[in-house]
Amino acid sequence: MVEPNTDFMMPNVNFFGPGVISKIGDRAKLLNMKKPLIVTGPFLKNLEGGAVKQTEASLKAAGVDYAFYDQVEPNPKTRNVAEGKQAYLDNNCDSIISVGGGSSHDCAKGIGIVLTNGDDITKLAGIDTLENPLPPLMAVNTTAGTASEITRHAVITNEKTKLKFVVISWRNVPLVSFNDPMLMLDIPQSLTAATGMDAMTHCVESYVSTHRNDITDAQAIQGIKLISKYLPQAYADGHNIEARTKMAEAALIAGMAFNNADLGYVHAMAHQLGGQYDAPHGECCASLMPTVEQWNIVACPERFADIARFMGENVDGLSVWDAAQKAIDALARLAKSVGIRSIKELGAKPEDFELLAENALKDGNAGPNPRKGSKEDIVKLFQEAYNK
Repeated sequence: MVEPNTDFMMPNVNFFGPGVISKIGDRAKLLNMKKPLIVTGPFLKNLEGGAVKQTEASLKAAGVDYAFYDQVEPNPKTRNVAEGKQAYLDNNCDSIISVGGGSSHDCAKGIGIVLTNGDDITKLAGIDTLENPLPPLMAVNTTAGTASEITRHAVITNEKTKLKFVVISWRNVPLVSFNDPMLMLDIPQSLTAATGMDAMTHCVESYVSTHRNDITDAQAIQGIKLISKYLPQAYADGHNIEARTKMAEAALIAGMAFNNADLGYVHAMAHQLGGQYDAPHGECCASLMPTVEQWNIVACPERFADIARFMGENVDGLSVWDAAQKAIDALARLAKSVGIRSIKELGAKPEDFELLAENALKDGNAGPNPRKGSKEDIVKLFQEAYNK
């Protein structure tokens, strides 16, 4: 089913290409940012010549003052959101600039949410729960994967319950995004793999989502083609500028696709793994995707046959079902080629699967999955992925 009526959400302005990070200061002035809070992690904050230092240089050149919250953790926690809010208030900030990957962007959104919509962000999990706009937000991206720099999703971990939750709202969409592939040249192989496979999951889940439309299909298709070709190249040689640029492009358009078509059970289940075991989100997605999408084939085999073709598989003369299976095999090979670990290697424990399955079905990403499952179905999918 394709959505008969749709809206399409993305930032007002999206800067893309080598050197665009230099435009941050001028854009901050245009948005009348007097003192933005830069939200980032400690490694990026101290990286000489890195994205944060370049952001500072651009802001200084434009005469824009700023302050820092630089304690963002991977899989950002509710405590990071609370600390960031306090830093914003203590420094009399009026806006936010996130610098980093998905963790920085999600944390920045979380900070904005609690500044204007109440202190307890856990009560705002769900879709369109935000009544008030966030402070002005710009996002400077340093990885090719999550696309949080352009999306309405804020994924936060409740450290008390070890559960990830998602606040999904059009109010979360940053005003401006910056994707400069030159910031991505020194990303470690493991992060290149995890973020790249996250982008592939965005494309695949968007393409088979029940909320898809012709616009998101076009983006998902191009993303699948680019990632299939360029992720192995970026993984093999991080300083391959063409591969890095194409992966940044692929991640951006994948984000546009899922921001509007939504996702499915892969992300719903991956959020539970990431929250429970503090495991890298992209690896959680990639390790689950072949198992979950194998289960989904029955709902839309033609769509999976398409994916096989987009990934360059030869499906001439094959039945739709056999062609669809080629897509699953190709996704598994791609994940293996870039060193993705199994959910067992990521720390998953079978005794937790009942709880993980129950919470996966409550996740905001579960609804558009093309095949509807029970808690028992999701437990079986976790078990199958664990045994691979």
